[in-house]
Amino acid sequence: MTEQLAFFMGPSPEPEGLRYAADFVSPEAEQELIRHVAALPLQPFQFGQYEGKRRVASFGFSYDYTLRRLREAKPIPDWLAPTIKEVEAFGGQGTLIRQVLCTEYDVGVGIGWHRDKPHFDRIFGLSLGSACKFRFRRSAGEKWQRFTLDAAPRSLYMMSGASRQVWEHSIPAVEAPRYSITFRTMAEPRT
Repeated sequence: MTEQLAFFMGPSPEPEGLRYAADFVSPEAEQELIRHVAALPLQPFQFGQYEGKRRVASFGFSYDYTLRRLREAKPIPDWLAPTIKEVEAFGGQGTLIRQVLCTEYDVGVGIGWHRDKPHFDRIFGLSLGSACKFRFRRSAGEKWQRFTLDAAPRSLYMMSGASRQVWEHSIPAVEAPRYSITFRTMAEPRT
């Protein structure tokens, strides 16, 4: 009977390849990470000639929207090493974080619909400071299929597979200051 009900209910609205872990870091670790990120020389996000309202700092690699390519960035700071080790364990065997993006969202700031650049493979996001609505959408004919993940403070999400390649994601304007640390693995070179 359960299989028959599942057939009528349809697939789960959650994007395939999306994983979520609440309370990924302790409240103490969260405060320490926020202090480190807030102390970085954060700069407004540059999208070609446009400037975003969120402030960022990239490590390992950054994407140059003017040149349309990856470029090397400052090395990943040592203070991120313990968190990276935990993120890599969450990602499973073979997970190697090579790029980190630290972001500050002030009140009223969000990020529009997008997919991360194809140079990256799996994406991990650590939410700090306040909760946010992490929205997903994908084309379903003339409409959109949608899913919203309530990303609590100290939680981690991972996007891989369809959640990474097919679905777009965005964050509406936040109601309280928020920080995030995005950890990325690199895509295999195309041959």
